[in-house]
Amino acid sequence: MNIVETAKQYAIKCHRDTNHLYDGKPYEFHLEMVYNIALSNIDSIIPEYRDNVLAAAWVHDVIEDCRQTYNDVLKATNKQVADIAFALTNEKGKNREERANYKYYFGIVNTRGASYIKLCDRIANMEYSFDTLSDMYEVYHEEYGDFISHIKHDSQDVLFNRLRELTSFNKLSEYTDKKYVKS
Repeated sequence: MNIVETAKQYAIKCHRDTNHLYDGKPYEFHLEMVYNIALSNIDSIIPEYRDNVLAAAWVHDVIEDCRQTYNDVLKATNKQVADIAFALTNEKGKNREERANYKYYFGIVNTRGASYIKLCDRIANMEYSFDTLSDMYEVYHEEYGDFISHIKHDSQDVLFNRLRELTSFNKLSEYTDKKYVKS
């Protein structure tokens, strides 16, 4: 079994074992969104890192959400995948700002592949919030400037443009008005 499939099975099991859901759906729904975004833009990743980055799309939340450790992820996958999952694990904090602090972003930008997966994760969450008319759209919109100021901009123009487009609306109602006019 290749590293991507190994990571997928491991992540799905971890999230299922902890009954972790994504808006009432099995958590693999979110993981697959992140993976598909990562896969559709994988040409921006150096070829020898692609499989590990795609594997990390599956495991990016297991330390944070499934009571797994860095060593658990390392044992199930490999060092690069575990490093990305570790970098994408929020710090302890009482609110979003404390959990996504300087140390958190420092780890992301200093771990090869972590910025890429973080962008894919944010895009997946934003697209889902659009599709479901979730109030989280407003949260992501407010965080946009701070978020992109902390994430590396190298070789990820397609993802940044996609994220920028997702945040180009001032309010969720403006997005939904445009969305339904286009349909």
